[in-house]
Amino acid sequence: MPRDLALSNGRLLVMFDRQYRIRDLYFPHVGKENHGTGHAFRFGVWAGGQFSWMGPEWSPDLRYADATMETEVLARHPGLGVELRCNDGVDFAENVLIRRVEVRNLSDRPREIRCFFHHDFHILGNEVGDTAFYSPEVGALLHYKENRYFLINCKVNGVAGVEQFACGAKEVGTAEGTWRDAEDGVLSGNPVAQGSVDSTLGVSLTVPAGGSAEFHYWMAAGRDFHEVSVINSVVKDKSPEELLRRTRNYWRLWVCKDRRGTADLPSKIVDRYRQSLLLIHTQIDHDGGILAANDTDISELARDTYSYVWPRDGALVSSALMHAGHSGAAARFLGFCSRVISPNGYLRHKYNPDGSLASTWHGYVRDGKPVLPIQEDETALVIWALGEYFDLYQRIDETAPFYRGLATRPADFLVDYVDQQTGLPLPSFDLWEERWGVHAFTVAAVIAGLRAAASLATGFGETERADRYRACADRMLEGARAVLWNERAQRFARMATPGAGGYTLDMTMDASLFGLVLLGALPPDDPQAVSTLDQVKERLWVRTDIGGMARYENDYYQQVESRDTARVAGNPWFVCTLWLARYTFRTLAGEMADHL
Repeated sequence: MPRDLALSNGRLLVMFDRQYRIRDLYFPHVGKENHGTGHAFRFGVWAGGQFSWMGPEWSPDLRYADATMETEVLARHPGLGVELRCNDGVDFAENVLIRRVEVRNLSDRPREIRCFFHHDFHILGNEVGDTAFYSPEVGALLHYKENRYFLINCKVNGVAGVEQFACGAKEVGTAEGTWRDAEDGVLSGNPVAQGSVDSTLGVSLTVPAGGSAEFHYWMAAGRDFHEVSVINSVVKDKSPEELLRRTRNYWRLWVCKDRRGTADLPSKIVDRYRQSLLLIHTQIDHDGGILAANDTDISELARDTYSYVWPRDGALVSSALMHAGHSGAAARFLGFCSRVISPNGYLRHKYNPDGSLASTWHGYVRDGKPVLPIQEDETALVIWALGEYFDLYQRIDETAPFYRGLATRPADFLVDYVDQQTGLPLPSFDLWEERWGVHAFTVAAVIAGLRAAASLATGFGETERADRYRACADRMLEGARAVLWNERAQRFARMATPGAGGYTLDMTMDASLFGLVLLGALPPDDPQAVSTLDQVKERLWVRTDIGGMARYENDYYQQVESRDTARVAGNPWFVCTLWLARYTFRTLAGEMADHL
């Protein structure tokens, strides 16, 4: 299941599911470590002797507040006669989640209504050796293991401090956890538990008939007791209301700072645009890593996740952010790449957000011979992103430190990593991470990377180096036209596999062929590009009420429709559909320029 709400400050990432339950909680990096691992942190309500955990019967409506990284959640339980209005935010400066809860009494008489927050930590990714305890020193619940601490507190009727709590065992024998203790509306008050543990915090409110009452809850993350205690003091001294307010204002300032191109757009489009920028930012780590996705549920398929930094994905996201006027994340990403790139000039498959090498299925041996386990487009696109950074912002002092590590050294690698007969790149894995060969998308990316490196080299006064990069890019384009073009089909192949008798072409229609134009290898009006991409559009458009572009013909991944592949070539992918949109814009822009 995807996560419906994400909140982050670059160090603490909190992910809520569709039922408004925290499921993933990452600290101290976005994407590493996950201290929730998909287990539900429950949120429940007791009223009039009845109890209900947040779920479908509450019909939670989950949204973000306008132009900011703060939630607006509305949930109503007709049976309990209770409505909740909630706001959540991760403070932009302190590593703390702040939650405001307004409880509305829908009955015609005053009532005591109790709210319960359950904490199912799996600190450092597992439940072994955790401790949960109540600390009278700070008046709060704490969970810890080794150098990871989480402090949970609340403020009710203007008074901070936890008064109702329980700590206990879970996942051991018949022990289900303290959330069961909450279901009668009264917690045991057990002050400590070790091993596989959880805790529950309770809040009691007296709510008038038809009226409402509110309280605040917070969860601080740190490396030791002192660190989370200091954060707790900051929340109490400044007030949770103030931290929510300042975080709301910070993100509105951030997302609205560049208004270019939005003045004439419908407000709904502008809202979606800004929300997209904020959502992208939730997946960016403070050390520069841009994470693909953070969703534990996907681990059920292969016991792995997408909580990794793919250099290609980061380069493409960086480009989008730069064109949206946000250069900071792109600069930090380039810094991340400069720290992890091989001394030989290439980037590996993927990395953890702390810069360590991530898991891979790319082998080091193929057909009994050693190979580089890389996707060459990843290296090329980082050079291309650096080129865009320099072209858009002309920040010479900021670009200079990256010039050798992210421009000339990797470009030298690209120049050497070619077939001397054709000028095409040597085989590597494709961007879908499924096939080994020479891919049209990779060719386009390498050409883009070499051209960017040439431009940078010219700017830094190394003209001979620049000439060498341009010559390699030009010859590679000639090789693509000679090898990848299929005259009979009147389109480029998505892949060519070298063999003893030459190259074998894979003519499967693939949306990645848009890269030939989008990365600038070919102009949008190039006849071969037009013929290829017209066929791609026709074949891969999904002919259902949903629409969208498939990745490629008969795409197996998460396949829903396998019988009528002529109508549904594969599941529609957002990125492929957006490629089509960008290609269409470029084509229209060219046509408009011709008429000026």
